[in-house]
Amino acid sequence: MNQKNSKIALVTGGNRGIGFAIAQGLQAKGYRLIVTARSLDKAQAAAAKLGATTIPLELDISSDRSIEQATTTLKQNIEQLDVLVNNAGIYPDSNVDILTTTRDLLALGMNTNAFGTILTVQALLPLLEQSQDPRVINISSGMGALDGLTTTAPSYCLSKLALNGATIMLAQSLESKGIVVNAICPGWVKTDMGGTSAPRSPQEGADTAIWLATEASRDKSGKFWRDRHVISY
Repeated sequence: MNQKNSKIALVTGGNRGIGFAIAQGLQAKGYRLIVTARSLDKAQAAAAKLGATTIPLELDISSDRSIEQATTTLKQNIEQLDVLVNNAGIYPDSNVDILTTTRDLLALGMNTNAFGTILTVQALLPLLEQSQDPRVINISSGMGALDGLTTTAPSYCLSKLALNGATIMLAQSLESKGIVVNAICPGWVKTDMGGTSAPRSPQEGADTAIWLATEASRDKSGKFWRDRHVISY
């Protein structure tokens, strides 16, 4: 990476679906990219599609050790981080509802979707602090909004509800450092998670995240967005 004047963006879970579409959109706007996946092979495959300047990085946000190792690697390669897109997440709720889910399933969703995102921000904070325009975008879901909760997908819904809360708390905590933090609902998107019946393409789902990372005013932080408009938590 020797493009000194380019901003740097990291997309977790950037090897497929919405994450890969976000990475493509940021690349088109001139950002240098770091894409992560739970295995290095998958990250490398995505990086190969995005171009030689893309750094592939193994990162499992449910693992403190993985976060620590990825952060160490990053600090050896970059001096600052301008955009962090927390896209990595899981949907562990097949065939269960709020009356049949288990503690293990609830913990699995929360540990990855909410706690993993919080700890990733903590780990990468020193790099974000070196940016002149630091922005954090959390990929949430309308199923985590208070009026979007359902009786199905309890782990996913509750973990995204917690992520929305974490977005507010992070925005408040990082305001003094000039770091803008927002969450988005990408809508129902055709991905491995969303399925083939979803009406939106990954590119449509990625649009608001790309806009928040590159063009949106810095005067709104701690908000929840859909289609470039603030919506209710």
